Formats: sequence, structure tokens, C-alpha cells
Amino acid sequence: MARESAIDQLSPEHLEMLKVRLEDSGFQDYQQLTDWLTELGYEISKSSVHRFGKKHEQKMQAVSLSTQAAIYMAERNPDDAGALSSTVITMMQSEFFNALVQLQSLDDGEGANPMERMAALSKISKGIAELSKASVNQKKHQIEVRDKAQAAADKVEQIANKGGLTGDTVQEIRKAILGIAD
Repeated sequence: MARESAIDQLSPEHLEMLKVRLEDSGFQDYQQLTDWLTELGYEISKSSVHRFGKKHEQKMQAVSLSTQAAIYMAERNPDDAGALSSTVITMMQSEFFNALVQLQSLDDGEGANPMERMAALSKISKGIAELSKASVNQKKHQIEVRDKAQAAADKVEQIANKGGLTGDTVQEIRKAILGIAD
């Protein structure tokens, strides 16, 4: 495992304050942040603050891009059939797979502790299991929605036929209910 960073010695409260200050400063002026941490009683170099700031900035950018992608996908593909959920689950499964591959590629020569590896594998396995469960539930929901739409279309077709609507009109109504494009 990686060695502990100087930032790891910060209390949770001070770590959150550092994150806020980093974001508020636009991830700049690391000397001022280092001076502030020194005033709080920490001995952390500007380089450590800078490394942490860059990692935090990358995380914030990733969250922002993911949020923008989700909004874009939701606008382009209304989530009636769970397309957005399915995409997110697939993305998370890919991330878990990548983490698993990286974990397996570590050998004991790189300082990987067998117990730490087992703990990481356990967390990855739990995450994969939860995503698999979510995927199954999402697919069940899709089937339920499809079946309800089919039943509604069948019922409307019966009513429309009894009411004397033409076959073409009935089919147009059916297509509208089922969301079938021409």
C-alpha cells in the first residue's frame, strides 16, 4: 500500500476546511494554504499540499464531468426504461473491474500486504455484488414497466375497437402508449 501522506495527519475537520479553501482559491496559492496549516500546528510542505490539491482537483473535475454526462444523457434519453441507471451501473462495474485488475497486478515485491489485498478484494467483491443486485432490480423494473404498458395498450385497443375507431387509429394509439417510433 502507499505510504501515508502528510495530509493524512490532518483532523477530518481541518481536511474538509482544506478542501473548501482549495476549491475557493481555484486550486491556487498553495503557499498561503501551507502557511494556514502551519498556523494550525501542522508541519506540511507546500509540495504535499500541492499534490493533495491536484488530486482533489482531479476528483472534483471527474465529479463535474460525470454530473454533466448524466444530465446530458437524461436530457437526450428520458429514463422511462432505466437507460441512465443501466449506464451508471455499467460504468461502475467497469471501475470495479479496473480496480480488481490493478489489485491483481500488485505483487509482494511492491509492498502489497496479503491482508490488505484481501480487505481490498472483499470491498471490491461487495461492491460488485451490490451493483449486480442493482442491475437485476433495474432489469426487473424495466420488465414491469414494459408489461404494464403492454397491458394498458391492450386495454385501450379493446376500448377503442368497441368505440368504433379505425384500425389505423387504434394502432397509432397503441404505438403512442408503447413508445414505438414510426
